[in-house]
Amino acid sequence: MADRLRDDVGDLLRETAEQVVLPLFRRLDDADVTEKAPGDLVTVADRRAEEKISDALRRLRPGSVVVGEEAVADDPSLLRHLRGDGDLWLVDPVDGTGNFAAGRHPFALMVALLTDGEPAAAWVLDPLAETLAVAVAGEGTLLDGRPVRTADGVPPLGALRGTAMTWFLPPETRRAAEAGGERIGELLPGQHCAGREYLDLLTGDQQFVLFWRTLPWDHAPGVLLVREAGGVARRFDGTEYHPADEDKGLLVAADERTWHEVRDALLGG
Repeated sequence: MADRLRDDVGDLLRETAEQVVLPLFRRLDDADVTEKAPGDLVTVADRRAEEKISDALRRLRPGSVVVGEEAVADDPSLLRHLRGDGDLWLVDPVDGTGNFAAGRHPFALMVALLTDGEPAAAWVLDPLAETLAVAVAGEGTLLDGRPVRTADGVPPLGALRGTAMTWFLPPETRRAAEAGGERIGELLPGQHCAGREYLDLLTGDQQFVLFWRTLPWDHAPGVLLVREAGGVARRFDGTEYHPADEDKGLLVAADERTWHEVRDALLGG
């Protein structure tokens, strides 16, 4: 992949954050925030950012398809394109909308490119932290322009730090995960922003993260970032994650050993 596309999409996310998202942070009126479904918020920033990003991505790759979170809320049939041929962009214009609407950090802007149904590139921007991660399949991951590896210096199980979004888990699985968390150094409750969770894996602030809900725009970008940095992202049964799969449950870890140890601890092997 040409460096030009890698830079162009990164620049697009920064520009969208600067021109659309950040000017509305902590400046939303009640009318600017609505519910797509009970508890599932969308703001004017989400809609404006998705429109800007989508239009620009189509120009960068003429003939490509864009599947954005807000577009799918209006037309779920767009998800049929996820295993199609050609280029497809997945867009999460403001990941962590609940945080954004409440005036809290973190939130992120995320894009993934799929080519012929397979992840090809990914971008995650935390605009308040001014942190950008980019990955290209087969070419590794860059964090603020520097190569990064997740597997360097991973501690043993009793010293691991990681996140488990237990409130979404089925009750029996949640009880097992909470009990198993006592074997882990520090089990965090989550930040309500998948993009930031993936960035924290890249920075070494945590060594694993466990999700239940796995909407493609929430996870396709971060999974490629982690995999290209040497990490592992699999379903609870050990099958590899793919953004077109409708299964629930995803465990992402800094390396192979950590993935197995955390699964054994939280999910019983």
